[in-house]
Amino acid sequence: MQGEAAQDRRVVAVEGADGLTFLQGMVTNDVLSLGKGPGLVWAALLTPQGKYLADFLIARLADGTLLLDLPEGLADATLRRLSMYRLRADVRLVPSPLQVQRGLGDAPAGALPDPRHPALGWRAYTESAGSAPAIDWDAIRVAHVIPEAGRELVVDDSYILEAGFERLHGVDFRKGCYVGQEVTARMKHKTELKKGLVRVRIAGDAPFGADITAQDGKVAGTLFTRAGDRAIAHLRLDRATGTMQAGAAQVWLDDTTG
Repeated sequence: MQGEAAQDRRVVAVEGADGLTFLQGMVTNDVLSLGKGPGLVWAALLTPQGKYLADFLIARLADGTLLLDLPEGLADATLRRLSMYRLRADVRLVPSPLQVQRGLGDAPAGALPDPRHPALGWRAYTESAGSAPAIDWDAIRVAHVIPEAGRELVVDDSYILEAGFERLHGVDFRKGCYVGQEVTARMKHKTELKKGLVRVRIAGDAPFGADITAQDGKVAGTLFTRAGDRAIAHLRLDRATGTMQAGAAQVWLDDTTG
């Protein structure tokens, strides 16, 4: 069984005896579980101030190969950042010839379930690029409020808890320190989130990135990916009431399920 080509992804092999422990000290999630066998972990790389720099999937294949599955647009900057912290660790980040395939339904041998949400299906790392994309992945992301790099996730601006990383299994609060951990933990334990990504209903036309204004005329947030009459938006929750406006469109919080 062949999956769709996952466009705009880059696969990098993590070689060296210190690969897992190095990543453990860098990213938001616990990757040491991959030492037990094949799997996928979703994690983010943050600034010391706790802001988003990149997110990626870390894969361990059945043969023990450790891979980074990176968004192409952030790959160079991410690899530079990781290399900067490598110091004397026995870690090498090496371009991989493998391609990312993804799909829904029955998974082929060696494929791994996407850890973010069951609706995202599976991912496989193969020498074949896969078939042309046909699945409406944006509709799936909107239905389950799953952010994507370069869209809902903005470099040096987004906070991962506002972006739903806890709900989507992208952060572990029991692991040790990582860059940006202190700010993230403080947001989790000492404050109540007042902003975040939510799903909205939308009627009318509005461009990606449009301001969403509340009934009092104040900016309440930003409109992101749209699929049909629903979209992902980043909103100030205290202003997200009643009918809001984005461009020529009317916007409401969507309180229906998936």
